[in-house]
Amino acid sequence: MKKSLVLCAGLCVAFAFTSCKSSESAYKKAYEKAKAQEQAQSADVAQTSAPVVTPLEQKPATQTTVVDNADNAVVRQESVTVVSGPALKNFGVVVGSFSLKANAEGLQGTLKSAGYDPSIVYNSERNMYRVVAASFDGKTDAVKGRNTLRAMYADAWLLFNK
Repeated sequence: MKKSLVLCAGLCVAFAFTSCKSSESAYKKAYEKAKAQEQAQSADVAQTSAPVVTPLEQKPATQTTVVDNADNAVVRQESVTVVSGPALKNFGVVVGSFSLKANAEGLQGTLKSAGYDPSIVYNSERNMYRVVAASFDGKTDAVKGRNTLRAMYADAWLLFNK
């Protein structure tokens, strides 16, 4: 009986080693197969995710002249009356609008000290005093004047008296 126990124990140990070896071998095969699949997928991704670059077209530079199109300038039409300062011509460049006459007079004083001859006009429909820094007969000159005044008054706009 002792012999059969020893034999049985020996067989069990031998069986255990062989089964470990076979499972280790199966594990190794599965690992290598997975690693090969992973490498194949990363190669596919590298091939498909490469950006497509369109070559730039070389074109010669051409010179273009920008013409200020005064006809496209926005002009607000209002019915106004002169409160103080010179009479308005066809177009005026408004640099300030106030509901209080005193505020308009303050801006008028500032413009006078800067060398302008401004007017204060009143729009009764809107109850607003407009400070006109300069007025012009033609729209093209008015647009140029407005553009110059926008260096100091960014919100300057054109007014046409109805």
